[in-house]
Amino acid sequence: MYVKGVNLGNWLVLEKWMSPALFDGTTAEDEYYLPTQLSPEVYEARIKIHRSEYITERDFACIKHIGMNTVRIPVPYFVFGDRKPFIGCIEELDKAFAWAEKYDLKILIDLHTAPLSQNGFDNGGICGVCKWSQTPQEVEFVLDVLEKLAKRYGDREGLFGITPINEPITEDMWNMMNVPERYPAVDKELAMGSAPNTLEFLQDFYDRAYDRIRPNIADDKYVVFHDGFQLHAWKEFITQPRFHNVMLDTHQYLMVAEALGCKQTLNGYIEYIQENYAKQIAKVQEYVPVVCGEWCLFNSYAVGVDTKGGQTVLNGMDFSKNTSVMSADVRQHLYQQLANAQLAAWQEGRGYFYWSYKLLLDTVNEPHWFGWDSWDLGKCVDQSWFPIGG
Repeated sequence: MYVKGVNLGNWLVLEKWMSPALFDGTTAEDEYYLPTQLSPEVYEARIKIHRSEYITERDFACIKHIGMNTVRIPVPYFVFGDRKPFIGCIEELDKAFAWAEKYDLKILIDLHTAPLSQNGFDNGGICGVCKWSQTPQEVEFVLDVLEKLAKRYGDREGLFGITPINEPITEDMWNMMNVPERYPAVDKELAMGSAPNTLEFLQDFYDRAYDRIRPNIADDKYVVFHDGFQLHAWKEFITQPRFHNVMLDTHQYLMVAEALGCKQTLNGYIEYIQENYAKQIAKVQEYVPVVCGEWCLFNSYAVGVDTKGGQTVLNGMDFSKNTSVMSADVRQHLYQQLANAQLAAWQEGRGYFYWSYKLLLDTVNEPHWFGWDSWDLGKCVDQSWFPIGG
């Protein structure tokens, strides 16, 4: 099937920028430190209320209505509730499968975080720390989690597949993002020794993850490997004859394109999408199915400020110099053209998952969030920035 999907980001794995109010009363920038600054009772109440309200059955009905057929659900390494003080979320995932099956949707389970982090990003659970791959017992822990998820959902009608780990960073992206400075660590001692993952480690981990997942899921389900930000590094590995129903996941954001020198104009974006997204995916698609697991319409041109690779006011960006005088009609045209161009690029592969389904930002009363609503697929559809049916 051709995947038309959306991510349920910030539901079971928190990202502060997507719902800042969750972090009120703390200085925490990530999920790791949130429970250290709240009482256990307040933390539990805050998390449980968030999970019960952020995504409900109604959202699955809406996702189906706007033409999607699959959802990618980021889950944390503590999904089974066995890593205190964090609160497990397996009950929510169970509900998601029931909802998906009611509305004829598929689910890609995406293990989005790892202990000590696989990337040092805020979305990896703890900022500025990237030591998971250097810690054999934590690698084994993740493999155990994957096996348990596979056994629990492997025969469910609603399962599309399982992603062993999200965005494991490798050297080029680590350097380009300047992770230690962009995501400063709270505990410098804990962060000591942080480094990108090697391709050799990832290949070994993916081999082991496949062996834990594949025997426990139905033949028609996929094991979906993230490319580690190296789309062309996987041909020899991923074409191993022993692999059955594997897929390569690549994440392509215009904010990263900007950091790589893409011109911040409509024509600049379109040219980049055609030359770098469409053509490159087509090359890889010749030997393995490719899905764009994360992308969106966000770009600095619409914001009116060079966001330096998508940095927010939370990263210390100054948006007071926003010079955007873009009318609503021009803005709509920009987003429509970027949506069409990127949707055409993903057709060179097997589909896409938009990031993300929703977020909780006030782009009207808090001007520093102007332009960030383009991450919100629901709003993009409502504003006719994104075509119903994808």
